[in-house]
Amino acid sequence: MKIVDIETRRVKQSIDLWYAPHPAPAGARDFEFPVTTIFTDEGIEGYTMDYGPLGQGRPSAYAVHDIYYHDLVGKNPLHTEAIWQAMRMKQRHLYNFRETIWSNLDVALWDIKGKAAGMSICTMLGKYRDSVPTYSTCPPQTIRTVEDTVREVTQKKAEGFVGAKLQLLGGPEKDIPSLIAAREAVGPGFYLMLDSSAVLTFEEALKIGYVLDELKYEWFEEPVPDAQIVQLRKLAKALRTPILAAETVGLMELPHYMVDGAIDIIRADVHHKGGITGMIKALGMCEMMGYSLEIHTAGSPLLDVANLHMGCATRLSRFLESHHPMFRFGLKHDPLVIREDGHQHVPDGPGLGVELDWDWIDNHTVEIIRGNTL
Repeated sequence: MKIVDIETRRVKQSIDLWYAPHPAPAGARDFEFPVTTIFTDEGIEGYTMDYGPLGQGRPSAYAVHDIYYHDLVGKNPLHTEAIWQAMRMKQRHLYNFRETIWSNLDVALWDIKGKAAGMSICTMLGKYRDSVPTYSTCPPQTIRTVEDTVREVTQKKAEGFVGAKLQLLGGPEKDIPSLIAAREAVGPGFYLMLDSSAVLTFEEALKIGYVLDELKYEWFEEPVPDAQIVQLRKLAKALRTPILAAETVGLMELPHYMVDGAIDIIRADVHHKGGITGMIKALGMCEMMGYSLEIHTAGSPLLDVANLHMGCATRLSRFLESHHPMFRFGLKHDPLVIREDGHQHVPDGPGLGVELDWDWIDNHTVEIIRGNTL
C-alpha cells in the first residue's frame, strides 16, 4: 500500500458559537479547522483534523501540503513508526513549527492502518476498556461572575458529566470566591478541577492551591507556565492537590518533569504529543515511572475521537475532557456525546470508527487544497 495524494479542506465555524450567549467582540474572527484526507492506492482513506481558533487554521492547512506532502506521498501508511521517526528528525530544523501538524497526520495514518486491518485503533492498541468517565470544561468566556460559575457547574452536573473543570484567569481575589461557590453548588460527590492556563505567579498559585486543598479539587492544572519547572516542583511539594501540567511541552521533554518530580500528573493528547504513535510512547514512559496521564481535549473532533481511543487503551487516565459543543462538528452519530453513565464510549468500527458528515463539511468548506502547493 502507498500514499498517493493528500487533500485538506479549510472548514469554517462561526465565532458567534464560541461567545454565545454573549455577543462576539468586534473584529473577532471565525474559527477555521483543517480537515485532511490521505489517499492510498488501495482506496483506503485516512482522516484527521487540526485545531484552529487562534487564526492558525489556514496556515496549518497549507503547511500540510507545503512541508509534509513529499514526506508522505509514496510511503506505506502502515509503516507508522518509520514515518514517525522521519518526521521527528525533520522537526529538528522546523524552528517555526511545533510537532502538532505531523502529530495530526499520524492520526490519519492510524485511521488507514485500522481500516486495512479491519480493527478499531483501540483494539489494535490492546483495548483496556470500552468507555471513560468524562468531565466538561466550562468555557472561560461564559464565566464573568460567581453566579456564572455556579450556573455553569450545576448545568454540567445536570447534563450528566462526572465532573467539571473551571478555567479561571482572574487571580486569587477574583477566583477564590468562584471556587468556593462551585463546590458549595455541586456538593462533595462531583469532581471539580481548576485550570489557570499559566497566568499566575508562584505566590498567587500558592494562595489558590491552599484553597483547593480544603475544597478537595481533583487537580490544579498549569498554575504557572510549563517551562517554570522549579516553581512547579515547589507547588507540587507545598500542596496536597495534585499539580497537572506539561500540556505544552514536547514528547521528548516529558522525562524531565518525571525525573525532577516537577508535577504530579502528566497532561498529554494526540495533538500535542506526536499523534497516536507519540501517545503510545508517552503512556509507556508514564507507566514505567508511575505517573498518571490525563488526556487533554484537542478541540477538534477527529483528534478527540483519537484521544477517546487512547483513553480506552490505557488504565492511566481517570477521565476524558469534553469542551465547548462547537468543537463537535462534521461527524455522524457523534461518539463524543456522553451517555447516561457520564462516559464517552469508544467506536468499534475500523480505524477511528466514525463516519464524516460530508454534507456539513461541504457546506462549511471555504477552500480545498490538493497535492503539493509549491
